[in-house]
Amino acid sequence: MNRKKILLVDDEQDILEMLSYNLEKEGYQVHTASNGQEGISKAKEIIPDLILLDVMMPEKDGIETCQEMRQVKELQKTLIVFLSARSEEFSQLAGYQAGANDYIIKVIKPKVLVSKVAALLQLGAKANENTNYIELGDLIIDKDNFKVTKANEEFLLPKKEFDLLFLLASNTDKVFKREEILEKVWGNDVIVGERTIDVHIRRLREKLGINSIQTLKGIGYKLVV
Repeated sequence: MNRKKILLVDDEQDILEMLSYNLEKEGYQVHTASNGQEGISKAKEIIPDLILLDVMMPEKDGIETCQEMRQVKELQKTLIVFLSARSEEFSQLAGYQAGANDYIIKVIKPKVLVSKVAALLQLGAKANENTNYIELGDLIIDKDNFKVTKANEEFLLPKKEFDLLFLLASNTDKVFKREEILEKVWGNDVIVGERTIDVHIRRLREKLGINSIQTLKGIGYKLVV
């Protein structure tokens, strides 16, 4: 049985014990670390599927820890989720800018957290399948045939709009930074203004009636399922 590996990084022992107990009950293989530096070492050792990371920790805080983890090649596909009592907007923005996939605010009920973890792992597995066919409810994106269908209605999109939609849909709930979107959709050799992304996002929303493309001010966009 291939059990998913989860790394918990928090300096509060009671939090580690509570989270470990609830996640192990669901069959996950749980590892723990009590500070950022230990978390980085443990992550390199076990290559977890998902990391739950606190923000305020001794030796190395969660933001710096996340940034360093994202520099490790083997951890590029690992989901990193902040679980913190810091609810300020700037803390959440800093978490996403550091490379986190999500930011959960304490206190969260254990059953809700376990469900959230399961959903994130499921979405992460789908994103790593590297498929050219994406189906999200009534939205179907077929990259091989360059077709977009929503509620059985077919849409013919310009290439950049199609590529932008496919990128966002390829990893739902992930925040794509503006720089990453420009690089992956337009490429480094093409010089375009940042407003170009905004215009393409607006057109996608208008054409497809998609309200689930969310804007994270100053950071980028994500497609929420």
